[in-house]
Amino acid sequence: MEDQKSGSVTESDSTNRPRERWTTTVTEFLTRWGIETNGIDPIPPEERTDTKLYQMFFVWFSANINILAFGTGSAGPAFFGLGLRDSFIIILVVDIIACAIPAYFAVFGPKLGMRSMVLARYSWGYFMAILPSAFTVFSMQGFLILNCIIGGQTLASVSSHLDDTLGIVIIGVLSLVVTFFGYRVIHLYETIAWIPSVITFVVMLGLGGKHLTEAPSVPAPSASSVLSFATTTASSVISWCMMTPDYGVYHTNKASSTRVFLYSYAGFLIASLAAHFLGAAFAAAAPGVPSWETGFDGGNSVGGLIEAVLSASGGFGKFLTVLVALSIPSACAPTMYTFASSLMTIHVWFARVPRYVYTIISEAILIPVAIVGAKQFYTTFVDVLSVIGYWSTIFAAIVLVEHFVFRKNEWARYDLSQWCKPRELPLGIAALFAFLCACGIIVPCMSQAWYAGPIANAGTGDIGVLVGFALACIVYPASRAVERAVSGR
Repeated sequence: MEDQKSGSVTESDSTNRPRERWTTTVTEFLTRWGIETNGIDPIPPEERTDTKLYQMFFVWFSANINILAFGTGSAGPAFFGLGLRDSFIIILVVDIIACAIPAYFAVFGPKLGMRSMVLARYSWGYFMAILPSAFTVFSMQGFLILNCIIGGQTLASVSSHLDDTLGIVIIGVLSLVVTFFGYRVIHLYETIAWIPSVITFVVMLGLGGKHLTEAPSVPAPSASSVLSFATTTASSVISWCMMTPDYGVYHTNKASSTRVFLYSYAGFLIASLAAHFLGAAFAAAAPGVPSWETGFDGGNSVGGLIEAVLSASGGFGKFLTVLVALSIPSACAPTMYTFASSLMTIHVWFARVPRYVYTIISEAILIPVAIVGAKQFYTTFVDVLSVIGYWSTIFAAIVLVEHFVFRKNEWARYDLSQWCKPRELPLGIAALFAFLCACGIIVPCMSQAWYAGPIANAGTGDIGVLVGFALACIVYPASRAVERAVSGR
């Protein structure tokens, strides 16, 4: 029996060796060309040498000053029926608060050298962390789909020879090219990727500013509309926490936590406020300007609205429309990168596959799904953002409570050698219990096109994100204290 077992192992090994040699050869070749081939192992302190902390500002400023964030702001008037004043107040309050969460998560990258889903193991445990890793994979793909839809629609609005499908393919391929090269190229690209969007938004204000003060009046908003738009906006910002640690893992661990936080917070806040305000302003004014209303297509084409505003400048406007569409990879590249690293965290088998392979897999899924989702943009947009927001806020609550309550905000309490040792990491039962409890309260409080819970139907609107975060903050400390007392870890 042992001989048979030995023989089967030998046969399996001989089958795998050529495949491993091929993978090694390709990886070595790509490394010589500067393509990142590292896996998910924590980066040791001696390899965290990058001192360019200003990159933390640019990577998140570029990722948020684009037409997807513009689309988030436009959802207030276009989807939730809010007026300009109400939309602005909600955006201001939500962005100031929500941007702090992903900005703080950015500090984990330089201090620990760990990617977000490896970091999750220090609260969720080795095996339970599979759950947020899998959710992150789906969430990142959801973000990619939204980005490609809105970028494709924008490209298609420029010429009758282009349609949404071809536009989506172009944006998807450009995103793949940037992501394929990895961490350092993404940072380099993000340092300049904001320029086309900023120029375009400034020109839009110059061309259409006179109409923004003439937005048609709307009825007083209901509480449910206000809360639903607030949670949608919060979801679009907070959900970045699943990836922000990934883009500081090569930066020096001697960096000031305050500086890393402030650079990241400034990048998130300035970009989010600007894009959200502009989206709300132009969407609110669109019904009063026939060409804008036609381009907006009943709220289903943010790209069409942008093209309609810029069309007043003729060929230069079309040029800017193309530029702003082609800047969409600034949001897609970090998302696709985290898709790959999160997938590698799910199981050791997945970690054996090089990161660049997963970027190609993501691309293969992305394009056909985005083409289908483009038919009903705002329904797809709100549903995807809200579902991501539900679980990402729970994830954020658990990781932050673990860090501040149980690890006392001390980086030395994270033993980096434990990252792949299930017996030394937390059990994860406390995190799972808090997650399930939070989900239990979210379900009756959620409001989506496919389901609305009894609490949401009672007039509260979609408050699932708020109550889920609050309950996780309450349940996790108690259950984690019991887990530590029983397991000793």
